[in-house]
Amino acid sequence: MLRAADQVAELAERMVPSGTILVVVGPGNNGGDGLFAARKLVRDGRRQVMVWPVAGTAHPQGVVAARQVGIRFLNDLEVGRLLPDIALVIDGITGIGGRTGLPENVHWFAEMCDVLKIPVLAIDIPSGLAAEDHHRPAHVLAATRTITFAAPKLCHLAQPAASACGDVEVADIGLELPKSNLRQMQRMDVARWWPWPTPYTDKYSRGVLGIDTGSDRYPGAAVLSVTGAVYSGAGMIRFTGPDRLADLILHKLPSVTAGSGRVEAWLVGCGWSEEGAEQRFGPILESGVPLVIDADALRYLPKRLPEGSLLTPHAGELAELLGISRPEVEDDPVGKAYEAAERWETTVLLKGATQYIANPFEKRVTLAIAGPSWTAQAGSGDVLAGICGTLLAAGLPAPKAAALAASVQAMAAARKPGPFPPDVVAQAIPEVLVHLAELGDQPVLAGDLTPRSIAAQ
Repeated sequence: MLRAADQVAELAERMVPSGTILVVVGPGNNGGDGLFAARKLVRDGRRQVMVWPVAGTAHPQGVVAARQVGIRFLNDLEVGRLLPDIALVIDGITGIGGRTGLPENVHWFAEMCDVLKIPVLAIDIPSGLAAEDHHRPAHVLAATRTITFAAPKLCHLAQPAASACGDVEVADIGLELPKSNLRQMQRMDVARWWPWPTPYTDKYSRGVLGIDTGSDRYPGAAVLSVTGAVYSGAGMIRFTGPDRLADLILHKLPSVTAGSGRVEAWLVGCGWSEEGAEQRFGPILESGVPLVIDADALRYLPKRLPEGSLLTPHAGELAELLGISRPEVEDDPVGKAYEAAERWETTVLLKGATQYIANPFEKRVTLAIAGPSWTAQAGSGDVLAGICGTLLAAGLPAPKAAALAASVQAMAAARKPGPFPPDVVAQAIPEVLVHLAELGDQPVLAGDLTPRSIAAQ
């Protein structure tokens, strides 16, 4: 507890070098961290610190420690009167053992902190969230920054809960890293996993991707899926969709080849209409190479897919695959993505505000690097499918291909923050890759949840 408290106090000093700090505590160990942090701030930093025990009681040893250095304890009325003069709130109300939902007597306080724009430092998790739940309830003490210990929790990583956490810092206090079935992608993972070309690489060794996407009703899906593949560095693309769409694509992307031939992977389904879909899908399935299966093609899945294939549904499509409702998927995205991965014995990339990659062979779910909300627009999934296809054709395992594709698209969108269309975002991918190439020689244990700042993503 003392090591955690020291880390909290040090971060509080960095956030607000001067001014009065209010430490809001509950009765548990999280409140104890806050009380010992308050003592350190007064004793070492000579800061003015006050404490509000929201339940009337608090961690006994922590209370003694705080009183020993003369910290003032406030009641509800005093908090309301003094709050406008507070420079920082430290939230130690609930912590990782808490349930979803903020105690009712703190609702007004959370609202006032928001109205007054008071910075909030949450210990472990913002009060109102639950550690392993991605939901954000109506009442939560939203944080400017969150400090957690050993490893991030699901609420720090997955939307909408993550939106209440602010910047998340993982502090090392000597705890053994807990085993987890979750992995958060980092920039360095992308740098180390990406299939960089060598001096001996040619277009064939980089990977030939076959793409059969689009229809008369959705011609743009063909263009966007091919755009994603081109700008993520496919060695060669063979487009085998309708001739009219091939002409459209070649006018925009002349490096694409129209017609069939040998490929290392296929991308299918984006923008298909139901008419003729099974006929398009059948011969491609028989090829036996890995497939990226998106959109309408998901309706025609066989019981057994070619080894190394990847499914890329959004929540509605995953619900249809599993025979359940969309809210059931949205309520448990990790569990439902993994359920589909196990059922089809293949990797599943569940698209959405948080993108989950379920790997049935390692019994693990990876979260892609998050991108700006502007990517929530028609066509983003088509571009993403094209990036996935590039990486499968390059020979990457489907879990890595999916995690890389979703993360790189998010990073490209971060370079184009605003209402840029998906094809323009795709054109920023080469810039992202150039930057990542400069990082690639640095050592990293890919995907490990070692203590580091998630905020830098």
